[in-house]
Amino acid sequence: MEKNTLLTISRQTGYSISTVSRVLAGKGREYRISDKAIAIIKKCAADGNYTPNLIAKGLRMNKTDVVGLLVPSIANPFFASFSSIISSGLRKAGYNIILIDSMETEELQTEAIDSFLARKVDGMIVVPVGTSPQLLESVSRHTPVVLIDRYYPDTRLPYVCTDNYSGGYVATSHLISRGYRRLLAIQGVQSSMPNRERIRGFHAAISAVSSSGMSELVTGDDFSEKNGYDKTMQAFRSGFRPDAIFAFSTTIMLGSIRAIKELGLRIPDDVAIISFDDNEFLDYLDPPVTRIAQPMSEIGHQATDILLKMMADPEVYGDCPPQILIRPSLVEGRSC
Repeated sequence: MEKNTLLTISRQTGYSISTVSRVLAGKGREYRISDKAIAIIKKCAADGNYTPNLIAKGLRMNKTDVVGLLVPSIANPFFASFSSIISSGLRKAGYNIILIDSMETEELQTEAIDSFLARKVDGMIVVPVGTSPQLLESVSRHTPVVLIDRYYPDTRLPYVCTDNYSGGYVATSHLISRGYRRLLAIQGVQSSMPNRERIRGFHAAISAVSSSGMSELVTGDDFSEKNGYDKTMQAFRSGFRPDAIFAFSTTIMLGSIRAIKELGLRIPDDVAIISFDDNEFLDYLDPPVTRIAQPMSEIGHQATDILLKMMADPEVYGDCPPQILIRPSLVEGRSC
């Protein structure tokens, strides 16, 4: 059977296109269309598998009820959880979501933003990559954009992020307070804002200690298990032999734990470990892992609320866009 359109439904039922359109938009009662006409039109639409042209509707109404969500790695449990929190909030508000993975590259980020704009999204929530806000600031002049997890220095874009400096400082101070003095920090993507801030907190905590027995090594270049594994192996084989490891993500931590076990070492007897990011499964490892927990639900809900307000009223924040940093918390396990 040929798929019905407004025109074919109009021809088959004998009602005008405007009447058919109003009925299928759920406005039959509002326009005082008879129950008989509503029933005939709806049956004809159902029999012919009618579906509305949402793109055309969006162009007419200047609203598509679609939001673009851009993350740098959907394979990372942290960003998968973030995506779930944000998607749930937006769906409750009546929006559909287009999710794209930039794979930590500016090229794919640009392609994703172009794709969002081509689909006339009503707004975007973005975990940005790269160091320049120029593209997203340009987009924000006509489409609301909210940054999460990462932000650009001196940007006018609204953002909701973890205070990564505080997290780096607290994690390192915790290791030092437990008596560890040879610290290995395995970082992620070096150009990313969270990474730079965690490094800054790491060094600040060490500088605050007046002990001459401290030594540290910062290494790594990716938020991946492979990076954690490789850099842990290299550190022990190079002779540095850390007594504690600060992994800058859960994925890095998993690779580091694998290396520690392959080296025949025990946690925390031979080497301690602390991780950035939280996940329930960390309590089921042996031993349970001490970590810095980011306030993911709070970040996701606040970012969603800000975007919803901007989509409803682009001028709602005027010249003072909300830029929010939320302190993370220490969750103690038995790994250090």
